[in-house]
Amino acid sequence: MTARRTARSADCVEEAEEIVKELRTALKNAGITLPTLRLDTASVAREVPRPLIELGRCSVETAARIAAALR
Repeated sequence: MTARRTARSADCVEEAEEIVKELRTALKNAGITLPTLRLDTASVAREVPRPLIELGRCSVETAARIAAALR
């Protein structure tokens, strides 16, 4: 992998990590916690990462809060 491609891949993963932090903060401000919110490790372990964000499972109550926050 070239240095340029490596840097682009690192930037891509860093951006995804920042989005996870922003999402966690926004959810917290809405009174919502998703304990398993994180980057999907398999999606960033590829030679050319395509980060996916793992939202995880949540209770019905939490899902209702998310739906209400999105309305």
